[in-house]
Order: sequence, then C-alpha cells, then structure tokens
Amino acid sequence: MTLPFAPIAIVGRACVLPGALTPADFANLALEGRDAITPAPDDRWGVARHRVMGHGDDRAWSDRGGYVTGFEDVFDATGFGLDAGAVRALDPLFQWTLHVARACLRDGGLDARAARTGAILGNLSFPTAAMARYAEHVWLDGTPVAPRTLAPDARNRFMSGLPALLLGPALGLTGPRLCLDAACASSLYAISLACDALHRGEADVMLAGAVNCADDLFIHVGFCALSAMSRSGRSRPFHAEADGLVPAEGCAMVALMRLDDALAKGHRVLGVVRGVGLSNDGRARGLLAPSEHGQVRAMRAAWARAGVSPDSAQYVECHATGTPVGDATELRSLREVFGARPLPIGSFKANVGHLVTVAGTAGLLKVLTGFEADALPPTPHVDKALEGLDGRGLRVVHAREPWPRGDA
Repeated sequence: MTLPFAPIAIVGRACVLPGALTPADFANLALEGRDAITPAPDDRWGVARHRVMGHGDDRAWSDRGGYVTGFEDVFDATGFGLDAGAVRALDPLFQWTLHVARACLRDGGLDARAARTGAILGNLSFPTAAMARYAEHVWLDGTPVAPRTLAPDARNRFMSGLPALLLGPALGLTGPRLCLDAACASSLYAISLACDALHRGEADVMLAGAVNCADDLFIHVGFCALSAMSRSGRSRPFHAEADGLVPAEGCAMVALMRLDDALAKGHRVLGVVRGVGLSNDGRARGLLAPSEHGQVRAMRAAWARAGVSPDSAQYVECHATGTPVGDATELRSLREVFGARPLPIGSFKANVGHLVTVAGTAGLLKVLTGFEADALPPTPHVDKALEGLDGRGLRVVHAREPWPRGDA
C-alpha cells in the first residue's frame, strides 16, 4: 500500500562545494557548465606525493579531485552558541557543517530558536585529516618520529555523529538531529527522513543534506583499491570512454517545511518534494555494480507517492558517476521508467566529481538552479556519448537551454 505524501517545501539552501561557496557561485558553475576539478592542493595529503603515487598496493594513480578552496576567507567562527576558539580548532568537517547550516537558515529567513528545527545529515563516516593527525600523536608520542606540532582538538575523534549534535548548541536546534552514512545515497536518505519528521510533526523546519570531508589521501587510495578511480583523472558521466569516478568533497543542505506552513507564513518556495522512493539492491552483484531493478523500484515508488505520472517529467538529474557499468545501468533504468520519449538528462558530477554523501543534495541544488534560471544547466565533457544517447530519446544537455515547457 502506498501511503500519501504531503508536499514538502524547500525554502532555503546553502553549500560549500568545489568552485561554489554560495548558491550564487553554484548557479554560475552549473549554468556555465564549468569544470572545478583540479590536482590535490600541495598540503592536502600530508606526505610527499611521490611516496604514494603509483599503481601498486596502497597507492593512488591520480591526485585529481573536486576540492573546496577559499573557505577560510569566508568562514566566521563567531556568532554560534559555541566558543569561537573552540570552533576554529575543529576539522573543516565541523566548520563546513556549522557554516552551511547557518547559511541555509539565513537563506530561508528562518530562526531555529523560533521554530522547532532539526537536522538530518549524510556524513561519510571515514577518518578526517584532523582525526588522523590526532591518532598520530597518540600512537607516536614519545617516539623519535613523534609529530612536532600540538595534538589536534580531541573532539575531532568524533567525526561520525558530532557534526549534527553540535548544531543544537551552535544554532539552537531542538528537533531531531543525527548523521547517517548510506554512502552515495546518504543525502537523499537524509532528505527522506527529514520529510518523515515533518510529516510526523516532530519538527516544523528540518535541515537536510550531507557533508563529506574524509581524509583525501584515504579516499584516493581507497577508490584506486576498488578500481573505481578514473585513471585519466577526468569525471565524464555518460561518456563512451569514461574510465571511472573522480572524488570530491564539500557540504550542502536544504531547509524544508510542510508546504502548507511555508505558504501560510509567506516563505519563498524554491521547490517542492512530492514523493520519495527507496529501495535496496539486496544480494546484487556488489558495491560498484548497481541493480537496474532496484533503481526502477525506487523511481516508480517516488512517482507513485507523488501521484504524478512519469510521463510528465521534463528533466532528470542523474546519479551517473562516470563508471561504464554504473552509467549504462542507470540509462537502462531510466528507459524502463520513462520510455523512449525525448527526455533531457544530466549529472553534476561532470562539474565537480563524485561528492559521495553530498551527491544527491548537489543534484537537487542543480535542479533548483534550473528552476530559478528557467534553464537546463549543461553537463560538460560528453563529446562522445554512451550508446543509446542519440538525441531521439534520452539525451544529455550539452549547452544551457530553456527549461522545457509542458503541463507538469
């Protein structure tokens, strides 16, 4: 039985992403179809690059990724319900979360202390750079190779759930607060759970999204070990010669309210969530081989809960990561749900790489950008498309174009 889904309004958004520290930056990046992927900053890995680059075990064959830069110039550690010095001692994981949550509330004209507000965030629960440095001090203290700097703040050990917990004293949130790790689906799961909390009346405003600030060398070596990393260092969703993903970091959130409440209080509505579909691949082929049937189940469930026909779709922002198996699987799933009619598609991973936990919210921000600009943002780097993307059915948006008009 499909339960009714009361519509949820998106009333605010904020981000700290590669090439985009604000929604305005994000809009420019997306609408211009720019590529924000670069080599790793010189100080990012903490070791000489020649010691870890290569093709053997525990090596990274590429250092390219989507990196947040310039955040230190815009971050204000004051104004939170926390000591500013203590905030500055935290890993960027925490600082990005605090900054984006505050900016998201401000963007929506919201005061967390005046309304029951909660936060559900995806968070890649891997060691951060500060946690790794703290571990070095614990393990190496008293040895000849002990680090020569002071130990990082001990709170950096708690990188899994503490970012959401700190939003309570920092911003006055009293509603549900938690972090979850569902890998690439994390931020969309967070949005789904935030909608549930609003439906149950547990809060009147919910922040939802994700953060990913895991140690970058750890991520690069890990994806290489999985043979998922692009050897060319290029993020090319839907490209016939795509050779894997390029990792990225960042944080993005949306502020959600029940649509009736948002309209009654005169809030600007950026978009409306009318349905969410969830599924699980179960005993599928593995982490890097997604299930076509699972994707179809999720999409059909979302449309059913929304009470809207898939035939009304005007654009689909895809998960497409630039892995040949994954992209081909997703295209088959889309054809199963939307048929053979013309339908524009895209993937923001071509602009910044794979944000992992943050990927879903970044895709949502791209769609909201399209709504505001009345335009479809382009997906770069698809000069040679996968088989079947011939323009007669599913087609990748190559250049900015007007948002298609229809009855939806």
